[in-house]
Amino acid sequence: MAEKNPVVLMTTSMGNIRIELDATNAPISTKNFVDYVSSGHYDGLIFHRVIPGFMIQGGGMDAAMTEKRNKAPIKNEAGNGLKNNLGTIAMARTNVVDSATSQFFINLKNNDFLNHRGSAAAEFGYAVFGQVIEGINVVQSIEKVRIGNKGGHQDVPVDAVVINSAKLEG
Repeated sequence: MAEKNPVVLMTTSMGNIRIELDATNAPISTKNFVDYVSSGHYDGLIFHRVIPGFMIQGGGMDAAMTEKRNKAPIKNEAGNGLKNNLGTIAMARTNVVDSATSQFFINLKNNDFLNHRGSAAAEFGYAVFGQVIEGINVVQSIEKVRIGNKGGHQDVPVDAVVINSAKLEG
């Protein structure tokens, strides 16, 4: 019998989002996210990048746009067969394939161009590790907030969208 997938309840300033993680297909990313959740890392951080029709990103900065200290980067699991479809959660990273730490994004539509297409860095893709199972309406509300520039960053919500807490259920 397969072990039950972990579920994270993310309480935000705009409502609750429940995310089921895929421990079978994305064990490294799931463990990484669960470790950050369990340590309270996400509590008080914000969704610092909102691009309507694309994705919302969070898990790394506070409202002053100060980046929180992270653990070591993890191996990119983009080749796990999971797709960057509407409502999925994936690891954010730099142009370096294996650079993901705590930041994640939730896809606002099917973003096929983010999927794994090959082993070259430009084709490697972004590792999906879960799916929003409740609160997609909250994600879509976050998509609609006013955005601007702040602290050298673009697409930042004018009024901070805070992750009040992220807790493992069960």
